[in-house]
Amino acid sequence: MPLSYQDALGYLYPRVSQIKFGLDTTRALLERLGDPHTLYPAIHVGGTNGKGSVTALIAGALRVMGFRVGTYTSPHLVHFPERIQVNGVPIGEAAVATWVEQLRPLGDELGATFFELTTAMAFADFASRGVDIAVIEVGLGGRLDSTNVVRPLASAVTKIEMDHQKYLGDTLEAIAREKAWIAKPGAPFIIGETRPDLVQVLEDEASVATGGDLSAHVVPAEARYLEPLALLGSHQRRNAAVALATLDALPTPYRPSAQAVRAGFQRVTVPGRLDRRGRWLFDVAHNPDGVEALCAAIRELDLPRPVHALVSILGEKAWAEMLVRLDREVDRGILTVTPSAAGRRWNVEWLQQWLRDPDRPPAEAEWHLVPEFGEALRRVQEGAGTVLVTGSFHTVGDVMAEVGI
Repeated sequence: MPLSYQDALGYLYPRVSQIKFGLDTTRALLERLGDPHTLYPAIHVGGTNGKGSVTALIAGALRVMGFRVGTYTSPHLVHFPERIQVNGVPIGEAAVATWVEQLRPLGDELGATFFELTTAMAFADFASRGVDIAVIEVGLGGRLDSTNVVRPLASAVTKIEMDHQKYLGDTLEAIAREKAWIAKPGAPFIIGETRPDLVQVLEDEASVATGGDLSAHVVPAEARYLEPLALLGSHQRRNAAVALATLDALPTPYRPSAQAVRAGFQRVTVPGRLDRRGRWLFDVAHNPDGVEALCAAIRELDLPRPVHALVSILGEKAWAEMLVRLDREVDRGILTVTPSAAGRRWNVEWLQQWLRDPDRPPAEAEWHLVPEFGEALRRVQEGAGTVLVTGSFHTVGDVMAEVGI
């Protein structure tokens, strides 16, 4: 009996917590499928924050030009097929089942992770659906990330911040060195980072990665996209400038006209990124830099007050720093435990201790700890004003699923 979609997810999801760096398994899986990633050109986008938005913006401009564009992003918010899309249409459930069935024997033999299998599936699906070009978001890091099997027309690094230190290193320079390795010989390498010392690290490491065959394009620190933009927040204007620099570096016929860029950027929305839905505001900010951008946007947007925040952050993140920053911008906060983050949830006892800690910065907002997710979701909606949901992709996705978005 053919594998069902649910059976396929049942095979993939137990592997989510496995993180394995290296390209050999991904290459072997792709070879089993006929090396589909060699059948179309690609653009590779990495960085700590902003890479999902840059991916969407690049894809939006290319679609306006008439190209059939595949996008591979991670993680998803509500449904697995969100990760793999062609012109905005997610991979079909039958296709997911088919690819998993083909990959499972070799996946078992090699101990393939969720992300290795999903990456192979994405590249195969793009080939089967006849994409003209794919825009690929790096999963984690760059050098040994599964997506780094591609030979792109151009690569871009958005910015460097502290995140995933366990895997990438505990300094910005170490993280930058990992991310620089998506640079490839002869392909333009776009640097969105603005701090000169980190720009130099990216350039130096990319030169090593390309054997000295480096074409680096540093986006000026002051660069902001000033045309109409569907995405909210001043940080998205910086992301749009990085996306524009990447598009401008593409060879013909893929380089879009200014008109195509304007039309594409005016249409692009990215679910979960300053995503307003009535009184709801969803944002997947999951590290201090992301929360800083969210806080700046809250000030810019002049949201209906009070702002009620539903917050759940993964346990390995710098959650105390994130909460202190949020406290300055919201009026009331509900701390909860989001259900889909099994194995990575923050510790309720730590939160209780932190809330009682007399040495932490005095709270400006009113904070409550409500571990039960359903009760927290009910309570955060009490009263007028704006309901902000943030802290992780899991948090935003779980709330969207619960309220039917």
